[in-house]
Amino acid sequence: MPGKCDLCGKEVRFGFAISHSKRHTKRKWIPNIHPARVVVEGKGRRLNICTRCLRTQHKLDKPKA
Repeated sequence: MPGKCDLCGKEVRFGFAISHSKRHTKRKWIPNIHPARVVVEGKGRRLNICTRCLRTQHKLDKPKA
């Protein structure tokens, strides 16, 4: 089972898939976690982060236009 995001804490969530006939079957929502090298407090670290945090980090690294 995948872990959780080291930056935002996003992890697997459980619930029900509900069909048109309102039948409930168990399912889970898995975050898109990837290992990435991220600069934290001036040092490069290997973190498992979700793609949303990876996108945000990439946007923070870009110079202002």
